[in-house]
Amino acid sequence: QVQLVESGGRSVQAGDSLALSCAVSGVTWGTAVMGWFRQAPGKEREFVAAISRGSLAYAPSVKGRFTISRDSGKNSINLQMNSLKPEDTAVYYCAADLTQSRPAHGRQADYDYWGQGTQVIVPS
Repeated sequence: QVQLVESGGRSVQAGDSLALSCAVSGVTWGTAVMGWFRQAPGKEREFVAAISRGSLAYAPSVKGRFTISRDSGKNSINLQMNSLKPEDTAVYYCAADLTQSRPAHGRQADYDYWGQGTQVIVPS
């Protein structure tokens, strides 16, 4: 059974850094694509970053500021967010695409499992 549990979201000031974590169970490391998505108030959910064996992908709006990584020892997917902006305010979701051997991608429809989300607030 796949379970994804996000943590780390909170309110921070613009320019600050914040690390999100997604505790993962039931996923075979090395075959799945793991992604982070976010949904801002009144907007559709959008792709943030993804990682698979040998590849990474980032949305243009976060590239250079956010870093996705995998901690196999802790069975977690992490999202390090630097230079946060008010427009980064959103609920952040972790997701898993269990189709084997796909490169990292941002196609929401291909992700099979989703976490409940963690709130990040960056006041303007």
